[in-house]
Amino acid sequence: MDHSGHGMPMDLPPFTLGRGLEYSPDVFFLIGCLAGLGLYGWGVFRLRARGDAWPVSRTVAFVTGVLSIALVMCTKLNDYGMVMFSVHMVQHMVISMLSPILLLLGAPVTLALRALPVAGRGRKGPRELLLKLLHSRYMRIVTHPAFTIPMFIASLYGLYFTPLFDFLMGSKAGHIAMMVHFLAVGLVFFWPIMGVDPGPHRPGYVMRMLELFAGMPFHAFFGIALMMASEPMIKTYANPPASLGIEALADQQAGGGIAWAFSEIPSVLVLIALVFQWYRSEDRAARRADRAADRDGDKELEAYNAYLASLQARGQR
Repeated sequence: MDHSGHGMPMDLPPFTLGRGLEYSPDVFFLIGCLAGLGLYGWGVFRLRARGDAWPVSRTVAFVTGVLSIALVMCTKLNDYGMVMFSVHMVQHMVISMLSPILLLLGAPVTLALRALPVAGRGRKGPRELLLKLLHSRYMRIVTHPAFTIPMFIASLYGLYFTPLFDFLMGSKAGHIAMMVHFLAVGLVFFWPIMGVDPGPHRPGYVMRMLELFAGMPFHAFFGIALMMASEPMIKTYANPPASLGIEALADQQAGGGIAWAFSEIPSVLVLIALVFQWYRSEDRAARRADRAADRDGDKELEAYNAYLASLQARGQR
């Protein structure tokens, strides 16, 4: 009988980074990653084919985001994550906090809206259905801070500190569903904050920063609670295979340290992106104001020249 209950061998050797990065794909995520890269590449190709530009930086961000998912789900990190809490926590942090940020910086929704063809009059194609979804009540609810912040917090405490986690880890389908949930929660949490793609909520930059930091103290406390525990808190990892040569409590404490430290990295990345977006927004606003002032100045000059011309005409009479 395997340790996790869904085909994971008990005799994994002690974890090393080299072993962890060996190719060992989860078919669901492998297909999903390939499909994501294929669809994004198709969108970029369509834009370029008709002469429209698409920033290389966005493509790089999206591809890196997809590869980060493949890194934790299509290598032996996923195998070790079934029996080592610390490795599982690396998976969780990457797929819920790093991958979503990179994917969103790639602006996939904007790309889809620009690349998908417009359906004929009276018909609804993929582009029209996407627009309908973006403007739906459902999307307004799931991207609102009143929903995203509690969901972000509940994904930690409501999952790891209840029997739900052990239940999901008892089957391959449950494990996949949990990882998809982590990714989805990260996407809806960071989507309004990043502000790259169009969406129902577009708060100002200060409010975005407040939303970003609202959930981080709870995230840090979650990690501290795991580090300070005097006994294993999660049944799935309470009895690691002897072949790993690890102790459950020490591994849990390492996982808590990863959760605590990792919460800072995405915050800094998003903060840098927000400051850059804010600067570009202010720069564009200043340029628009300068152009408006130039137009007003030209109008004033034209009016003054017309006035002088009228005076000259009067003097010649």
